[in-house]
Amino acid sequence: MGRRTAIILLISALIIWAFALWTFRSTLGISYNPIAFWSTLQTSVNEGLSISQLVPALLMLVLIVATPLVIWNVLEEWSATYTLTDEGLRFKSLGVVVTYPWTGITRIHRQDNDSNEPVDELLLAEDYTQQIRNPIMRFLHGQAYGRKRLPIYAGLEQRDELLSEIQSRIGSSDT
Repeated sequence: MGRRTAIILLISALIIWAFALWTFRSTLGISYNPIAFWSTLQTSVNEGLSISQLVPALLMLVLIVATPLVIWNVLEEWSATYTLTDEGLRFKSLGVVVTYPWTGITRIHRQDNDSNEPVDELLLAEDYTQQIRNPIMRFLHGQAYGRKRLPIYAGLEQRDELLSEIQSRIGSSDT
């Protein structure tokens, strides 16, 4: 069910992104042709933008930038794996590999106790994303999860066993 939800979210995000790109272009009257883009944008700005053009264009620009970040978040969550090692909890997803040492995990925090599908997160003592060498991947992972938190999602296989083992290794909890 989680994969189906992720696919629906991805398709919806792509539709929203395509709509935002189309609306941005048509609102400002610009061309996405790399050769003509700057000249058409400059012409549009020189002719003067009305508020009825400016507000939708800014909203669409926000969607153009934010939607790929949402898509990354969904894909990273979808492909996330957690592995228990002697050194700590190893997280892998889309080329991102981070090991969170047991001493660096301060506690497990349940985000919503009343939810049918609770989300727990590991609260971390410090930022371990420096283990990610690629700065773009580091930024994307940090904005998806945060730098001092790591969610353990509800749809994860053997989630309760994973949380129990993490709990036994770190010793304290807030769940």
